[in-house]
Amino acid sequence: MDMRWLTDVDWKDLLVPHTALLEIFLRGSLVYLCLYALLRLVLRRQRGGVGVTDLLVIVLIADAAQNAMAGQYTSLPDGLLLVAVIIGWAAVLDWLGYRFPLVQKFLSPPPLVLYSKGKLNRRAMRSENITVDEIMQEVRLQGMASLEEVELVALEGDGQMSIILKDQRARRQGKDLA
Repeated sequence: MDMRWLTDVDWKDLLVPHTALLEIFLRGSLVYLCLYALLRLVLRRQRGGVGVTDLLVIVLIADAAQNAMAGQYTSLPDGLLLVAVIIGWAAVLDWLGYRFPLVQKFLSPPPLVLYSKGKLNRRAMRSENITVDEIMQEVRLQGMASLEEVELVALEGDGQMSIILKDQRARRQGKDLA
């Protein structure tokens, strides 16, 4: 029985890029930046604590790595460069957001008030497709039975809801006066 299929490796096919490295860089950059912009503009509300950038990096790296491992890219450098481009853009966007407040506003939007001073902000709720039931679920998760105990509910830039209780505000004002 011939066992060469186990040991014969086409080293050139494995290690020599078959696609121009600049093309891989440009394709990876354009796909990442376009998907990031689309996800940022379309999706604000997210499930769990995973941000858009994290989710996008995970999905794109998984796909790029799969292509490199499965042979759709016929060399490892093709796939590894694409993975590096995706991680690089995630790092660059984080750095730009840290250095430039205008970029940070795009990367992480300001909170959106959903409930304040006894009134639901129906327009904001409608724009994010958030129902009263979803707000009440968050209120209950914080240990409150009704919105009467709540001063403010805001949808944060990362998709999480933050809740400020009425007595938290009073306690904070008391500390400020002391």
